[in-house]
Amino acid sequence: MDSASRIFTKSVTWQLMGLFTMTLIGFIFTGSVTLGGGIAIVSSTLGFIFYFLHEMVWSNIKWGRKIAGADTQQKTQR
Repeated sequence: MDSASRIFTKSVTWQLMGLFTMTLIGFIFTGSVTLGGGIAIVSSTLGFIFYFLHEMVWSNIKWGRKIAGADTQQKTQR
């Protein structure tokens, strides 16, 4: 399971990339860095919150995870 601080750090780096991308897209569509930046900040803030919550939920779901050493245990049990 990932720690909350790891999930938080991943969320921050992801949103920084998203902020840059959304500012660029906003600028292309509006011609204004200020307006594009405003759109990007709102989008990044909401995206950050929902990404963090999404990661917290998924960190508690065991489906699809491999347990370290599980392959070794299965081989020795045969």
